Amino acid sequence: MSEYFSLSECDVIGFDLDHTLCRYHLKETSRLIYESFARYLVEHKGYDKDLLTLSPATWDFCFKGLVVDLEDGNLIKLAQDGTVLRASHGTRHLSTEEIIKHYGPKREWKHFESLNTSYTRSAKYYFYDNYFDLPGALLCAKVVDMLHKRGSEVTVDLWKDMVAAIDHNYNTSAFKEDAGWYFPSVKRDPARYLQPCSDSLKAWLRSMKNAGKVLLLITSSHSDYCRLVCEHILGRDFEELFDVIITNALKPGFFSLVPQQRPFRTLVNDVEESEGLPSLEKPGWYSQGNWPHLHELLKTMTGKPEPKVVYFGDSMRSDMFPASSYGKWETVMIVEELEGEGVQRNIAAKPAEPPLEPLGKKVKYEDQGMKTPSAASEQWGSYFVDAHRSESGEDEVPKLTWCSYSIHTYSTVAIPSVEAIADLPLDYKFPRFSPDKPTTTGYFPRPPDSLLKMEAIEDDM
Repeated sequence: MSEYFSLSECDVIGFDLDHTLCRYHLKETSRLIYESFARYLVEHKGYDKDLLTLSPATWDFCFKGLVVDLEDGNLIKLAQDGTVLRASHGTRHLSTEEIIKHYGPKREWKHFESLNTSYTRSAKYYFYDNYFDLPGALLCAKVVDMLHKRGSEVTVDLWKDMVAAIDHNYNTSAFKEDAGWYFPSVKRDPARYLQPCSDSLKAWLRSMKNAGKVLLLITSSHSDYCRLVCEHILGRDFEELFDVIITNALKPGFFSLVPQQRPFRTLVNDVEESEGLPSLEKPGWYSQGNWPHLHELLKTMTGKPEPKVVYFGDSMRSDMFPASSYGKWETVMIVEELEGEGVQRNIAAKPAEPPLEPLGKKVKYEDQGMKTPSAASEQWGSYFVDAHRSESGEDEVPKLTWCSYSIHTYSTVAIPSVEAIADLPLDYKFPRFSPDKPTTTGYFPRPPDSLLKMEAIEDDM
């Protein structure tokens, strides 16, 4: 395999939509998502109204890559080998001694092997790897705090209620029915939450089509929400940019093999036809589906027995791991945490944060001092690297986080945003991640600060 990767080598270029091709105003969206979940718990499940009040400092807890251990209510940050680097019970930080008491002297989390080899979720744990459910980690922790304040036990009922809140706000009929709080808010004021893309990004997409590339859009969002988002970020002619659009793809299930694979379905006024298609015969807009049937269509469209596909996504669970492992696609991961560690994206393309409007009876926030969810956290540290303290508590050794290791293992390249590469020629050669190369190789335009510091420490040893 070549040390470099170039888009010009690919026959098919695919994109996830949310937080990949589409950029959100993270502070605004995170507040809305938290509010959507919290209001459901308060109004439908009888939880304490204090959940609806947050201080700016609270958002430091919101950190992508955490795993919630549903058996004990702890949230944990993992190293690449499954060592528990940091942990909290509720929002309370656990000391090294408490971590050892929970997980033993080697600080081993017992479910790591299951999570690390499948990236699936389980009745025993849940991991937060995308911004659409990330505020749920903060809400989960605050509920645990409240239960302890009351002297109540943490039970599985908490997680059942959290899942109900997610379903209430995000189920496929919620957009059409104006149900929940998330979709009605975005429909009412899309500019508050969505960042229109730059002209250079649209020109970049058109240049790939003009170069004969097949362009895909594959999203787990339903078709009606996809249309709203695309019209706002790309314009009303967005369908002309893509050869195939697949909505409600239900990733990572989209990449499943027989017998789990779902058939493609056609859409009429955003309603799925009841009969599934035995195969895909032509380009167009479809719902659900599976990658083997898509692969057959791509072979026809490109005229190649094994078309080379690259896929851009932001989720390890839904995008990188399945596309790389099952689809054997090249993968480019959008890692917004790079921006929180000194890596700049295309500044000219960055719109201003939208002004805040009075929230009335909504969750009470103060914007000043609120941490962007993609920034490093005081409580959780860096997304990429952390210091592992020895049993004696004297020595600290830098360790790759499990998230960082996963990016290195299942991504071809990692970038802070699609905008960051939109001005590059299609034949630009990106150094790719490789087990034979340093962990800093594969990030564009440069590695995060924490990885560079770790590499410098290792060079000095």
